[in-house]
Amino acid sequence: MRHFFCKLHVPRATFPVDITPEERALMRAHADYWREQMSKGHVVVFGPVMDPASPYGILVMQLPDDLAPERLVDADPVMKAECGFRFDVHPMQAVLPQPG
Repeated sequence: MRHFFCKLHVPRATFPVDITPEERALMRAHADYWREQMSKGHVVVFGPVMDPASPYGILVMQLPDDLAPERLVDADPVMKAECGFRFDVHPMQAVLPQPG
């Protein structure tokens, strides 16, 4: 298994305070998409971070060697909509609880 830390940059620093109805629907689809990936074991955790400078989202993926993180990121509804969201994807060395 490989792990990746992903940061979702929002389209503007005032997001989500001034979220539009279209963006709200897109964010619901985004969350549903990552919940589905979580149910498949591909996601450890995801969610918004309300940084006062500019909110962003985080995502930690846990993927088998044959699954590229970009494949999942590119299929995210916010990325497919091309409306100003952007992901940074970084490999990470995860420290997980010992089994047992």
